[in-house]
Amino acid sequence: MDMKEFVYATILSAGLLAVISTLLHDYLKGKLAHYEFYDKACLMLGGIFVIVGLTLFILGRLKVYNREGFFSLRVSFFQACLVGALFASSCGVAGVVYSYYHFSRSAVEVKWSIGIYKSLSDEPFSFIEQDVTNPVLTADDINDVPAKGVADPFMIREKGMYCMFFEVVNAKTHQGDIGLAISNDGQNWSYSQIVLHERFHLSYPCLFKWQDEYYMIPESSKTRSIRLYKANQFPSSWSFIKTLLEGMDFVDNTIFYYDNNWWLFTGTGNNDVLRLYYSTTPLGPWIEHPESPIVQGDANIARPGGQVIVFNDRVVRYAQDCDPYYGNQVWAFEITTLTKERYEERKIFDRPILKGFDNWNTGGMHHICPCKVDGNIWIAAVDGKDKGF
Repeated sequence: MDMKEFVYATILSAGLLAVISTLLHDYLKGKLAHYEFYDKACLMLGGIFVIVGLTLFILGRLKVYNREGFFSLRVSFFQACLVGALFASSCGVAGVVYSYYHFSRSAVEVKWSIGIYKSLSDEPFSFIEQDVTNPVLTADDINDVPAKGVADPFMIREKGMYCMFFEVVNAKTHQGDIGLAISNDGQNWSYSQIVLHERFHLSYPCLFKWQDEYYMIPESSKTRSIRLYKANQFPSSWSFIKTLLEGMDFVDNTIFYYDNNWWLFTGTGNNDVLRLYYSTTPLGPWIEHPESPIVQGDANIARPGGQVIVFNDRVVRYAQDCDPYYGNQVWAFEITTLTKERYEERKIFDRPILKGFDNWNTGGMHHICPCKVDGNIWIAAVDGKDKGF
């Protein structure tokens, strides 16, 4: 093997190694089922290079065939190897560059903020931005930690005062804490403080009331568990009570009470699995429903997207759409059958109930928490991502 052949072989080996290691990494991480945008861009680029490479190889083979015979190839084989190596290397470089670009922009420029929407009817299905200047809360409103985003709002009305709990992403540690904001009218909000901080990431502070006491189940997937907290002094002081479930990366845990039982939705997998549990009390023990996973292999409708609403003996769950990219819009489902043995649901509309159209949310919307106020009026705390992505 001369020096030229050695160089061709080295480039080919390096390119193939890069592609194989990338695919193996994605496979082990469970990412192959639902590629995100940059993955699809790399596949498209790779496909173009495959077509070009095969075309060049076939044309080169035909040229040699016309001169010396179809199998009388000398350097043509290594030229084909070079094309393959360039294809593999280009895909690898494109993936690395785009991933760096994507994550750096996400970390620096893309910001999640919180807004208030109003319902167009007496049902919690059609919400729009109306008579409110959104967003009502941004990272700039957080004054006790350096923040780069706020999201996952859960809103309740208690004694004429609105309380909103939400994720605050620390700009220095990139860890999530739970923050609190207060409002007298549900439209104008004042940030209060961080009310729950742990050594691990917290988000999605699902709030509920039981036996006249307030409880919270924030997402704590880094601990591979679902943790229950109780208000010592509502709304500003909280303490850990117990672990409800453990052993998986539970995300966006959503609890609600219906038909004399407590129910708990949670997401697992790669944003494409929805599980359901039930118990007689929020303290457990929690039993997985016989039809769980309720959703499997569908990242468009699996991951919980906000508080489950029970009204007029109807149950509505919201699902964030994570395909083709995380948290781009929200769907509404009515649960038509919910017993310890059976589960059925239907999509309420053939269009999402949340999809960003304004500067503060055109990058995506992935959460809604409706709250019934005077009469049959619904308002909702929502979040949105700017168009930096």
